[in-house]
Amino acid sequence: MYCLDTYALWEIQYANPKFSLFLHTPFVITEWTFVEFYRSILKQYDKVTADYWLRKLQPFIRKVEMETLVKAVVFQEENKKTDMSVYDCVGYTFAQENSLLFVTGDKEFKGRNGVMFIQK
Repeated sequence: MYCLDTYALWEIQYANPKFSLFLHTPFVITEWTFVEFYRSILKQYDKVTADYWLRKLQPFIRKVEMETLVKAVVFQEENKKTDMSVYDCVGYTFAQENSLLFVTGDKEFKGRNGVMFIQK
């Protein structure tokens, strides 16, 4: 199973065929990833569009426990020379803890264990 990051959600939203696999494959999204996606949709489009994506993705959103959040912040600090957002670190840590493949196109995660890296 897969854990999608915001990059992957945007590419699905843009109907990028490289990401169409995830329309027919089980996946999850952390609540943190969804909040980042919702905010960016709200900024680029409007609340109606953001709420549409909330309804569409709600069944795939998973809660993140405090222990995972702390591990994610430690991971981000250990990798502070990169440009990893806390949202992506939460998603990556959640994926690692749950034996999921973390799907992203963010270069900071390329080559990392447990990552499916897909460029646009």
